[in-house]
Amino acid sequence: MTIAHRCVALGLLVLLSACQRQQSPSASASETRAFANVDDARLAGAESNADDWLSHGRTYSEQRFSPLAEINAKNVGQLELAWFHDLDTNRGQEATPIIVDGVMYTTTAWSKVVALDAASGKHLWTYDPKVPGATAIKACCDVVNRGVAVYRGKVYVGTLDGRLIALDAATGKPVWSVETTDPQASYTITGAPRVVKGKVIIGNGGADTYQVRGYVSAYDAETGKLAWRFYTVPGDPAKGPDGAASDKVLAEKALPTWFGKWYEFGGGGTAWDSIVYDQELDQLYVGTGNGLPWNRRIRSEGKGDNLFLCSIIALKPDTGEYLWHYQVNPGETWDYNANQTITLTDLVLDGQKRKVLMQAPKNGFFYVIDRENGKLLSAKNFVAVNWATGIDLATGRPQETPEARYEKAIFVAQPGGAGAHNWHPMAYSPAAGLAYIPAQELPLAYRDDPAFAARPKTLNTGIDFSLLGVPDDPAQRAAIAKMLTGRLIAWNPVTQQEAWHVDHAGPWNGGVLATAGDLVFQGTADKQLQAYRASNGERLWNYDVQTGTVGGPVSYRAGGEQYIAVMAGYGGAVPLALPALKPAFAAPNGRVLAFKIKGGAKLPAYTPVPLPPAMPTAEQWPQQRIDEGRGLYSNYCSRCHGASLLSSGILPDLRRSPMAGHPESFTKVVLEGALEPRGMISFAGSLTAEQVESIRAYVISSARLLQAQEAAQKQ
Repeated sequence: MTIAHRCVALGLLVLLSACQRQQSPSASASETRAFANVDDARLAGAESNADDWLSHGRTYSEQRFSPLAEINAKNVGQLELAWFHDLDTNRGQEATPIIVDGVMYTTTAWSKVVALDAASGKHLWTYDPKVPGATAIKACCDVVNRGVAVYRGKVYVGTLDGRLIALDAATGKPVWSVETTDPQASYTITGAPRVVKGKVIIGNGGADTYQVRGYVSAYDAETGKLAWRFYTVPGDPAKGPDGAASDKVLAEKALPTWFGKWYEFGGGGTAWDSIVYDQELDQLYVGTGNGLPWNRRIRSEGKGDNLFLCSIIALKPDTGEYLWHYQVNPGETWDYNANQTITLTDLVLDGQKRKVLMQAPKNGFFYVIDRENGKLLSAKNFVAVNWATGIDLATGRPQETPEARYEKAIFVAQPGGAGAHNWHPMAYSPAAGLAYIPAQELPLAYRDDPAFAARPKTLNTGIDFSLLGVPDDPAQRAAIAKMLTGRLIAWNPVTQQEAWHVDHAGPWNGGVLATAGDLVFQGTADKQLQAYRASNGERLWNYDVQTGTVGGPVSYRAGGEQYIAVMAGYGGAVPLALPALKPAFAAPNGRVLAFKIKGGAKLPAYTPVPLPPAMPTAEQWPQQRIDEGRGLYSNYCSRCHGASLLSSGILPDLRRSPMAGHPESFTKVVLEGALEPRGMISFAGSLTAEQVESIRAYVISSARLLQAQEAAQKQ
C-alpha cells in the first residue's frame, strides 16, 4: 500500500506469503453433492432452518441469532477445535461464512473465495479474482471482504476493484462478471452481496478517497444484467437525470439540501455494508455513509442536510423506488456512517407491538425506528458521547453541541470517526431480548483544513490528519493507550438501557453471534474467541486463536453436530492507521476455525515473531525538512503504515526497514511502483522526488529515536 513492502529485507516471510496470489485446484469431479441449492423459498424460510447459515445475517432479519442449542451455557466448557484451514495472507479477515448443506463458502482478503467441507474443513476450491495490487490505494480500510451470497447453484462475490462475479458453487469457476463501478474512479467493494427475489444487491465504498458518488445496484442473479440503480446523493445538476430509480427523489428531496460544487468531489454517501431485506413489508433497507470530503464546510459550503448521507433508505426491491428515509446525521461532518448492522424484529413499545429496525451506528446512539414508515421511536447513547446531548424524538435530529463542527477550533470528538460501533456485526437475541454491540471508545481530534485541495492517491477528508500523531514520550503514549477502550455491550432496545457489559483490552474487537444455548460469542483483538452467558455476560469459555479476530462468528449443524465457526485475522482501518501504542509483532496469517463439543483438534504451536530492530543511517537533515516529511507521511502513508510510523505489524514498520536507508530503492518503490503488484502503488504525480526524500528524512529520524528507546529498555 503506502511506501515499501520490502518483505525480504524485513525478514517478514509472513508478509511475503500474504502478497502471493495462488489459486488452489478445483474440487474433484467425483463430488456428487448439490452445491448452493438455495432458492427464494429457502431464503424466506431460513428462520426455521437451524442447520444452515444461508445469508449474511443468517436470515433476512439479520439478527445473527442461531436457534441451535446443543452447545449451551452448561456444556460450552467442553467446546474444542474441530478443524482449521490456514489462509495465505496476514491481511484483515472480515467475512461472515455462509454454510449450505454441509459446505462453507467464505471470502478472504483480496476478494478471494474459498469453499470448504463444513464438517471436516476439507478444501474444495479457491477462486482468485486477481484484483490488481494498485487497487489497494483506493481502499480506506485494508483489502478486506465481508463475504458472499449464494443462490441457485451460484456464489456471488463483490471484488475490491468493483466487479460483481457469479461463480459455479460446485467448482468455483466464473459464470459471469460485471463491472459495477467505474474502474478509473476510486470505488471499491468490501461488503457482502444480498440476494432478494432473483436479484443480487450490491453497493460500493470509496467515500474517503477521491471523486466517489455512492449508489446501490440490483443485478439479475442468472445473467448479471443491471435491473436498477439508486444513487444516494445528487450528481452535477447541469448533467441532468441519471436515468436511475433515484432521479425523482433526488431532484425533489435531496438536491435542495446540497450547496456549492459537491459533485466535483463526488459527494460520497456510499452503501458499503448493511443492505437488509424485510420480507414482511417487502422493503429493502440500505445504510449509507459519510460525505466526501467529510468536512461539510468544504463539501457543501458549510450548510444543508446533504441527503442521503448517513441515512437508512427504504426502497422497493423490485424497482429501487424510494419509499422513505431516516437521516442519522444531517449535514454529516465527522465520518459518522450509518452503514452499520441493520437488524429487524418486533418490539412491544408502550403496550403496542411495532415492526422495528435497530441500528447502533458510529455516532454512539442506539436507534429504534418504525420500519413501516421510518419514524424514530427511541434513541439513546450506548457509549460516552460529547458531540451531541441527545436525539430530539419530535424531529429525529441530534441536539449538537455548539463546538462539535470544529469550524473555529479543534474539537476532540467522542466517538471519533472510527465509531462507537463500526462494521463489526451486532447480534440480537429474541430469547434474551437483548442486542449485543461490539462497542469501543476511540476519540478523534478534528480541525478544519483551510488549505484543503482534493488529491488522488490519498484520503480527502478535509480535516487536518497531522493531529493523528502521538507524542514521542513512551509514558505519554501509555496514557493515550488507556483512553482507547473496547467492550461488548448487551443493550435492551425496549428500555434503551445497558443490561451488562464486558471490558476488553482495547478497541476493534470482533462481531457477535447469539445462540439459543444462552450464549454470545465474540472474537477479540487480543487473539481470544470467547463465549459469554447471554443473560448476564459471565465468561464461560475462551480459546486462543493466535491472531486478532474482527469478523462475526456463525453457527451451523453438520453431520448431526453443532459447530461454531469464525474467520480469524486482524486488520482493517484501526489496526493499519491508528498508532500501535504497544510493542508490535509481525502479524500471522489468518485462519478459518470451527469448533464443536469435544472436537479434539489442536492448533500448531505459535511463537510471535518480533519485528527487526531499527536500523537508521547516520544521515542528517534540517528539522524543517523532517517536519515537512512528517506532514507528507500523515497525508499519504499513515493510513497503512500507522500514524507516527507506529505500525501494528500487518504492513511494514518503515522505521525498521533497511530500505529507508537507500534513497534509490526508496524512490523506486514510492515513485516508480516497484512493489505495486503487492499493493504499494507509485505516487508519481502526487509526490515529487524532493518530497519523497523529506518522507525518508522523517522515517530515518524516527528510526533513530526508536533505536535509542529500545536501547534504553535493555539497560
